[in-house]
Amino acid sequence: MAGSDNPKTLERLILLGIEKHNYHAFPVRFWDLFGEGGHPVRTTVSEMGPLLIARLLGLSDAQEGVLNIIFRIADDRGMLLLDLKDLRAMVRYVGDHAKEFTFEYGNIAAQSAGAIQRSLLSLEDQGGEFFFGEPALDIFDWMKTDTDGRGFINILHCVKLYQMPAIYSTFLLWMLSELFEALPEAGDPDKPKLVFFFDEAHLLFDEAPKALLDKVEQVVRLVRSKGVGVYFITQNPADLPPNVLGQLGNRVQHALRGFTPVEQRQIRAAAQTFRPNPKIDTEKVLTELATGEALVSCLDADGRPGIVERGYIVTPHSMFGTIDDGLRRQLIAASPMGGKYDREIDRESAYEILTAKVKQEAAAQQAQQAEEQRQKEMQAQRKEYERQQKEQARLQRERDAAMRRAYGGTGRRRKSPLEQMGNTALNTIGRELGRSVIRGILGSLRR
Repeated sequence: MAGSDNPKTLERLILLGIEKHNYHAFPVRFWDLFGEGGHPVRTTVSEMGPLLIARLLGLSDAQEGVLNIIFRIADDRGMLLLDLKDLRAMVRYVGDHAKEFTFEYGNIAAQSAGAIQRSLLSLEDQGGEFFFGEPALDIFDWMKTDTDGRGFINILHCVKLYQMPAIYSTFLLWMLSELFEALPEAGDPDKPKLVFFFDEAHLLFDEAPKALLDKVEQVVRLVRSKGVGVYFITQNPADLPPNVLGQLGNRVQHALRGFTPVEQRQIRAAAQTFRPNPKIDTEKVLTELATGEALVSCLDADGRPGIVERGYIVTPHSMFGTIDDGLRRQLIAASPMGGKYDREIDRESAYEILTAKVKQEAAAQQAQQAEEQRQKEMQAQRKEYERQQKEQARLQRERDAAMRRAYGGTGRRRKSPLEQMGNTALNTIGRELGRSVIRGILGSLRR
């Protein structure tokens, strides 16, 4: 919205000698990682990479090493890590199959995999799942212009995000690296393609490991060649690492107040970062600056830091204050970015692939268990059948033994005395008849 006159703005215009101030609005787009105060800002887990994910999760060196292995396994197997559920599924899969991957990728400690899972759950509880997914932000959408050729001011709504410094700082670091990777070399343009203003910049560097600080320094140093300007907004220059601070050419320093010896040393150190101006006692002026005043130092035409000057902030052309929520919603609804980013997409990725794989493995395991159970039952049936056969054989042997005992050991029924006498007579008669027949037949024996 366009600004308007009020006593404070008129006072400043009179002080600066500006008789006519043209108030006008600027094209603006609103963004919000949570999709509440603007269009959703998302990126994928794979695009953010293990280094920033490890910082976001607060992992130790050993846990970060395991996370690197997990990313490498996912890349080698073509598994997309788009959102947090993809990463959780991948961590669980690698943890369950750690022995299979150890020889190729190195040791994967179960304790580290478990710690990563716990950190992911904690991140989800903080709302981190809103940041990861698709469609991922296309950084070139932040470089669009309106019909008049004016660039859009992209405002990231951070009221809720400031309460989660780890997510906020990681997002800013990702944004820097994304700019560095995506934009082509631009040489030395007259004006930048894109300028970033990072508020509460000290959050980027709090408890950041050296490897990450080195990466930030590299990006800040080289991103200028991509046609990008970066401004870190913080309360005190000491909030920025010296190597990063040394890469910044333009400096705007508002008043500093020093009441303790530590604060006075910080003021002295801040003053020494400016190129001296013989007309200004920089250290003294830093404590005297009023609202809307600042010490300013910019690079000259040859790229050298200019001497420090005391300056006034010009009255803004646009509205000075907080936008109305109703107007914000109208601007968001009218933006063409809504059709591209407002609706989340969940395509097939590591979670779906691994879930299907787990189901297949579970089904195969169930089939194997069922087959093993069937084999056990068949074996038990065979054993039961053999036992029954042995039992029947034993019983038969016992019956046979009982019969032998009952019939004299032959197993045949004993004959009565009358039957024995009859058999004896018949045997005698048979022997006599047999002898007679035989001798008659032989001839010589006949009498």
